[in-house]
Amino acid sequence: MQLLGILAFVVALLFSVMVHEFGHYLTARKFGMRVSEFFLGFGTRIWSRKRGETEFGIKAIPAGGYCRIEGMTPDDQMPEGEEGRAFYRASSGKKLIVLGAGSFLHFILGYLLLFILLAGVGVNQVLPVIDTVAQNSAAAAAGFQKGDEIIAINGDRNTDWQSQLNKIRNSKGKVLTFTIKRGGTEMSISAAPRMTDIDDGTSRYVLGVINEFGSKRLSPISAISSAAELTWTFTSASAKALVQLPTKIPALWGQTFGGEERDENGLVGVVGVARVSGQAASSGELTPSERIGTFILIVASLNIFVGLFNLLPLLPLDGGHMAVAIADEIRAFFARLRGKPRPTGIDVKVLTPVTAVVFVVLATLTVLLLIADIFNPISLNF
Repeated sequence: MQLLGILAFVVALLFSVMVHEFGHYLTARKFGMRVSEFFLGFGTRIWSRKRGETEFGIKAIPAGGYCRIEGMTPDDQMPEGEEGRAFYRASSGKKLIVLGAGSFLHFILGYLLLFILLAGVGVNQVLPVIDTVAQNSAAAAAGFQKGDEIIAINGDRNTDWQSQLNKIRNSKGKVLTFTIKRGGTEMSISAAPRMTDIDDGTSRYVLGVINEFGSKRLSPISAISSAAELTWTFTSASAKALVQLPTKIPALWGQTFGGEERDENGLVGVVGVARVSGQAASSGELTPSERIGTFILIVASLNIFVGLFNLLPLLPLDGGHMAVAIADEIRAFFARLRGKPRPTGIDVKVLTPVTAVVFVVLATLTVLLLIADIFNPISLNF
């Protein structure tokens, strides 16, 4: 099962990469740019077929994929008569759309996966079904029983138990009317939550019940907004992780070569994520739906992180090329203010030294993560 989980993650990762490249392909074709190749993998061709002007195929090394848009720089040779279809000749707006389309689809894919998780698989959460009624509590005095399902409070049939729980905590001891389902029959019970001391040292109004914990699927309508909120939460967490990334590199060095214990909240590479996916797939502590849900959650969060990472204004990332296109527009704006013609666009080849430095840094970080994930892997308890 662990191997199956790892293989499933690899397939999902390759699919995510090709979705990214498909974003570039669609928008480039939309704007009339010439796209000559669209391949899964690198190296020697295994299979290919040409449709129109684009060759689609598979190559021997399944380490990603690419979409070749012709004319990325002025030095690139274009077929005779098609010079106007070169990428570098497009307007900055079209360049930004083409460059950002890959990351955009990462976010869309992440959102769709979270929607499937919430509406199709379900997530573990507190259920509105009573498991235990505390002695001498407001619930016991009112007649609540184990197995009662609370379906409404004061007529509000909100299916989000956390929202309903807040009604109890904010009741200030006033009587609430609970609609419950017992043995298939609905009935009403009135109870006044009591101020109670909690184990964490705080006090709050409670009903005096412990709810069941289990998997629950949202309605498709509710899942639309909940998936959007969860996507934003993952995006914010990814942004925070990217800001903190430089500060975690010294710790990674110690974890890679110093034998220090890996931090579950620290940096992890593709191999590490694949291993965690395998652990989730083979865990005897998780139900089949929990295994699927965990896998979907991993792939969704990875897509959101990669989508955001790729937007960093660093060459050779798409965000770096987008920064160049934006810089071109800023230069053109100031040229118009001075009554001068639009300046020639920035040639990214001039920035090759900067690109090389960024590439070396990213490659070094990748190697460190690879070594750490192999010889000092993160192990999560599922």
